[in-house]
Amino acid sequence: MLWQGDSRRKPSGGRLVRSRGKRKFEMGREAADTHLAPMRSKKMRTFGGTQKMRLLRCDVANVTNPTDGTTQKCAIETVEGNPANQYYTRRNIITRGAIIKTSQGSARVTNRPGQEGFVNAVLI
Repeated sequence: MLWQGDSRRKPSGGRLVRSRGKRKFEMGREAADTHLAPMRSKKMRTFGGTQKMRLLRCDVANVTNPTDGTTQKCAIETVEGNPANQYYTRRNIITRGAIIKTSQGSARVTNRPGQEGFVNAVLI
């Protein structure tokens, strides 16, 4: 189980004695690791009953051209770079900030596909 509660250590490195245990609302989930393949997503129920779309696989992106402001749906050819993790590039994992090669050219992903269910990008 992933846990997103506070650390058991102070910023100085000293130990903090916990006054309570873990709580369900501090529980995390596995990362979506959206990778390049025909589109597949799943709906997640979040805290408060709202929903997120977990994008598991994707092969298209909404690419915006900043010079004229137009947006087109383009096929993603490959992931050229990913500053989040060097191994994500090799595995074609798409996260926010990743550089993707599209039919229009190289673009940077501007949203969080694993949380929103689609890929938005801006041409570089």
